[in-house]
Amino acid sequence: MSKLIQAFFAGILFTFMLDFFVFLGIKLHYIDTYGIDVYYNILFADHQNIFIYAFLSTLFGYLIIYLNNKVSLIISIIASLLAFSTLIPPVGHVIGEYILMNKNVQFTDDKHNYIGDVYYNGRSTITFYDREIDKIIILEKNKLKEIN
Repeated sequence: MSKLIQAFFAGILFTFMLDFFVFLGIKLHYIDTYGIDVYYNILFADHQNIFIYAFLSTLFGYLIIYLNNKVSLIISIIASLLAFSTLIPPVGHVIGEYILMNKNVQFTDDKHNYIGDVYYNGRSTITFYDREIDKIIILEKNKLKEIN
């Protein structure tokens, strides 16, 4: 097997491991905190950016296979620690907010206007914090219109 193919697969595996822990921290400390009903696999698949994943896979593959072992080891340890840091509750919560939350959003349907924050935008529903009633509610996407 050529070194280029080895670098490609090594980068994919290492980046997958990092992504797993980032999304695990988000699931544990953001999704579960708000009681959002979403499985880890759906969270992982729906919020994976293929361009960032491909870039990081290429970068880490190059580092692991072609670069000096000490430099590669140091960079890999730092990246791993950053990914594992989402397992710390405040860090996982903040990263989850950054990736998933949209603040100050307005929706309307046939009967109501909703003003608040989107906690999670799922495939068919939106987990929404309505400021007027001070409660988290579930909204059906197909019945809503966003007001800009």
